[in-house]
Amino acid sequence: MIRLLGAILALGLWPVAGGAQDLLRVAIWTVELSREGPGILLRDILEEDPQVLAAQRLIAEISPDLLLLNDFDTDADGHAARLFAKAAGYPHVFTRPGNEGRASGIDMDKDGRAGEPEDALSYGAFTGQGGMALLSRLPIQAEAVRDFSGLLWQDLPGARIPEGYFSTEDLARLPLSSHAHWDIPLLWNGRPLHLFAYAATSPVFDGEEDRNGRRNADETAFWLRYLDGALDFAPPEASFVLLGDSNLDPADGEGLRAQMAMLLADPRIQDPRPRSDHAAARATPGQNGDPGLDTADWDDPVPGNLRVDYVLPSADLQVVASGVAWAAEDGFRHGLVWVDLAAFP
Repeated sequence: MIRLLGAILALGLWPVAGGAQDLLRVAIWTVELSREGPGILLRDILEEDPQVLAAQRLIAEISPDLLLLNDFDTDADGHAARLFAKAAGYPHVFTRPGNEGRASGIDMDKDGRAGEPEDALSYGAFTGQGGMALLSRLPIQAEAVRDFSGLLWQDLPGARIPEGYFSTEDLARLPLSSHAHWDIPLLWNGRPLHLFAYAATSPVFDGEEDRNGRRNADETAFWLRYLDGALDFAPPEASFVLLGDSNLDPADGEGLRAQMAMLLADPRIQDPRPRSDHAAARATPGQNGDPGLDTADWDDPVPGNLRVDYVLPSADLQVVASGVAWAAEDGFRHGLVWVDLAAFP
């Protein structure tokens, strides 16, 4: 880290007080601050729960300017996110409850019982469980946010819906997003920058129909359709950074891995390939991918350590540095993935 800071200072990229911000650190962390009932995380933040404090310590150490938190319980008024952000030193927050835990009216797993956590629009015991929140040092243009969380899965071009599994009535209610898909605009040194934020469902916990694996892949495919202009809304012409827990490794683990590889290979996107010594030292035997790139430390051999969390800038942005930071305390299975970007020329 000391060598990295020296290189940044030598390049003249450190933010100047009162002037332009020449370096922007963008990060994602699947922080796993999710609880068993509504309001419990808010209580834990107020009571300075040890896991909450440990999360804030790592955030303070890495100090991202923009941080997408995944698997973070949200509420309708954003109280938990704002309180957590204030304690972590962030003046701006964007969050809203997504589809996790939201009642669907569908017997999603076809077990003859509706209304269970498995039957929500995305698995969850209550609306907002395991949601998303963006913490920012830059002002967020909240009135211009595009929220695609209500887009029906069947309306995605090329949707991989399992044939014969869902009824016509099911498909009229079932969104693509298991959590949310947001296009969040900000201004960086007076120029627009968009954050494409999402968290995809796990590609397991289903049957031969592979409904979760198919939905997972399509949640990542959404961004390529968006950039292609294949949906009913034109993509932004500005630079962007895609932030997501895709729950999908391009080389290992379950899921339709080719979809993740396709996103990473798209010429409109660059992959900084953030890595860490921690992940390299904990490699799962027999895997195909580079273990230094892994961002989730799960039990071996299944699912094992995987790369599932991504910070992917648009091709026109200049990447200065990147990495994956891990909390010293137990209770965090994902690393915090960060990428440093140089200011627009």
